[in-house]
Amino acid sequence: MDVTNVVVEAMPHFEGYVYPNEATLEPLWSVLIVLYPYITGLVAGAFIMASLVRVFRVKALEPVYRLSLLTAMSFMLCATLPLLIHLGHPERCYEIMMTPHLTSPMAIFGFVYAWYLMAVLLLELWFDYRLDFVRWSKTEKGFKGLLYRILTVGVTDESVGAVALDHKLSWIISIVGIPSAFLLHGYVGFIFGSIKANPWWGNVLMPIIFILSAIVSGIALCVIHYMIVSWVRRKPIDMRCLDIMGMFLFYALVVDATIETLDWVHRIYSKEEDFAVIQQMAREKLFFSLNIGQALCGTLLPLLMLGATQLARKRIPDIVRKRMYLASGMLIVLGVLAMRWNVVIGGQLFSKSLRGFMSYKMEFTGMEGLLMGGAVLALPFVIFVVMVKLFLPEKSPAQAAEAVTI
Repeated sequence: MDVTNVVVEAMPHFEGYVYPNEATLEPLWSVLIVLYPYITGLVAGAFIMASLVRVFRVKALEPVYRLSLLTAMSFMLCATLPLLIHLGHPERCYEIMMTPHLTSPMAIFGFVYAWYLMAVLLLELWFDYRLDFVRWSKTEKGFKGLLYRILTVGVTDESVGAVALDHKLSWIISIVGIPSAFLLHGYVGFIFGSIKANPWWGNVLMPIIFILSAIVSGIALCVIHYMIVSWVRRKPIDMRCLDIMGMFLFYALVVDATIETLDWVHRIYSKEEDFAVIQQMAREKLFFSLNIGQALCGTLLPLLMLGATQLARKRIPDIVRKRMYLASGMLIVLGVLAMRWNVVIGGQLFSKSLRGFMSYKMEFTGMEGLLMGGAVLALPFVIFVVMVKLFLPEKSPAQAAEAVTI
């Protein structure tokens, strides 16, 4: 009896009819795999925000162009961490490149990541900052001066032709970067959408839903970063820029919410054999994270607030609009995180019999615990703060040079 009790307590809790080989299993993909598509989505969305300035010539968004690029870069540097920690042997990650396996979407991510990091983000940042690196290397001393001299990689030409070439190449890379951003995050949706045996995942709309939610979350994060950086530096916020960001955020959220609603309408209307388990998941197992976190707080409330700012922009005071934009951005960022949780964890909670459910209890410590997940999620923000201090000074390079001359 004692032995039986120990065994029962050690087994995960399950309900209904599950297959024997599933009764002792817990979700293999935990909070780290939730963060994996979440972080890559923020990268893609922030880059799209920057592309609105460079490619689509939205001049009102100039104040957030570099901020968006730095946001994308800081999160891109951490995009592989959840996967590497989850693997258990991160020192073997090089084998993805050394022994490519083209039939594995996870393996293909190594090439997509390398392309986006090296050929898109790094190059665009370098061409955009090259002239500043040259000027900063002449005005800054110590570690910063050394860093800026290294980053010039010996290219110190400040002529008009060289600067024009920098802008042209940066524009070309931005154009290439837009489909690359879609590929970077769309393939994550492809991983889940191509699993036909899982009705929660197997959906042709999954890549599109992931791309749209990535754009929404990235723009929302740029809104938050712009407002917080301006507040910390005690600089006035450009309300025209903020209003335009809010407009694009509203439009992107409308499209994203429409596609996700279409997905649910299709599921409800078709009512295939798996509809009963999907319905129970939405009503019971994922009630708070899906209905409250994703639908209500992450979609409906931001839609109402952003819609109000679009309809009555001139009648709402600036301070009220600022708070509405900030609150909407935070709700959207949390709502997209809830969406990633619902997809990754939700798809592992029901049995292949479609008549039973397993449970998932996240640990606080350990490699797959809440503490590790929080550390991984916090690291990009730390990197972002460092990048802002190094590459987004309060004074422009011209102002710094003038101060040194005086």
